[in-house]
Amino acid sequence: MNALTSTSDTIAAIATAPGRGGVGIVRVSGGSLADFASQLTGKTPKPRYATLADFLAADGRVIDAGLMLYFPAPASFTGEDVLELQGHGGQVVMNLLLSRCLELGARLAEPGEFTRRAFMNNKLDLVEAEAVADLIDASTQAAARSAVRSLQGEFSRAIHALVDELTHLRMLVEATLDFPEEEIDFLQSADAFGRLARLDASLSAVRAKAKQGRLLQAGLHVVLIGQPNVGKSSLMNRLAGDELAIVTAIPGTTRDALKSSIQIHGIPLHIIDTAGLRETEDEVEKIGIARTWKAIDEADLALLLLDARAGLTAADRAILDKLPAKLPRITVRNKIDLVGEAPERHPEGGDIALSISVKSGDGMELLEQALLELAGWQATEDVFIARERHLIALEAGARHLAAARQEIERAQPPLELFAENLRLAQNALAEITGEFTSDDLLGVIFSRFCIGK
Repeated sequence: MNALTSTSDTIAAIATAPGRGGVGIVRVSGGSLADFASQLTGKTPKPRYATLADFLAADGRVIDAGLMLYFPAPASFTGEDVLELQGHGGQVVMNLLLSRCLELGARLAEPGEFTRRAFMNNKLDLVEAEAVADLIDASTQAAARSAVRSLQGEFSRAIHALVDELTHLRMLVEATLDFPEEEIDFLQSADAFGRLARLDASLSAVRAKAKQGRLLQAGLHVVLIGQPNVGKSSLMNRLAGDELAIVTAIPGTTRDALKSSIQIHGIPLHIIDTAGLRETEDEVEKIGIARTWKAIDEADLALLLLDARAGLTAADRAILDKLPAKLPRITVRNKIDLVGEAPERHPEGGDIALSISVKSGDGMELLEQALLELAGWQATEDVFIARERHLIALEAGARHLAAARQEIERAQPPLELFAENLRLAQNALAEITGEFTSDDLLGVIFSRFCIGK
């Protein structure tokens, strides 16, 4: 973890969302804020007590009246002195209070700077810091619960356990490198194979939870495709529970991509309704079709809708042939109410095919189950929130562990290469919590926070 940092400047920002509210908060963090608080309120702040105070302008006039909370370093969120000024939640009064803090020597905080200072001062590791933003941005209850688990350190503890085991194994290996004649004895006495197997199993379990957490954090982008009038817009409305898309019997009604975010069993789904794919001379419709293919390229999953009365036509096959090879897809035979069929799931090679009626709702539960299945979701209560960079680091760690295993499985294993792959695996995992990272990465992470956090 980074050493405790000392910052000479004081930062301030409005910590509550813009708009009107009963209470608004200005947060201040810096080296020594007792005198700052006295100039602002005329009172000496009492640590960790809510003090009723007037917030004073430079000429002594009252800006607002509210509560002042003072948290001396290091027992604060940032590890520095922190003031939280709770006033009335109007935008004008909040801006006046913030301006007064800037007059007293603070500067406006950058996005995520309070949390970054907490990280730099060892109050949070990098995973816990990211979980702050993920908790704020959570779009479902499941995502919020998982973000809280990460914020409370569950993900970090899992990573630390892996790093500690790798560190111990590396220590044994490094101690043996000076005695090459004992290398074979080392592999047996140190139980190198067993240790690697346990590391692999633990890392696989963490990766599985992280993949689930990534799904909760980012959701699944699902694109609805097919020929005109097969029910894409109707399905969009059914999933969203609202009349978002215009539905008519006229082919080509949908000219542009429509987006809606919903949730199924706590999983965010970002549904994109697209223009019907067909040959057309209509210039506007051509633009919509081009945007459809762009949406397909960016999607995680495609739902191809067919008209149950026509089945899979040559035009539908042409659409399937043009889909990216690695894009998962579900084929949906819609309008079974018009042909008197019951909803069902059909075996169709490695893909999923369903028969449903969007109009009546028959078979919608089959579609929801298929979406969760392709997303890889497994309902569990111990998922922690994760990001793409976490998955990349875990994948790198697993790859280096596999390379290490290959080295010691040789007839005369080169322990130097074995040790190097263990080092690379440890560094990859340490990037997750920020024990081994770069300033560039920190800049990217914290720049995505909101101001005031």
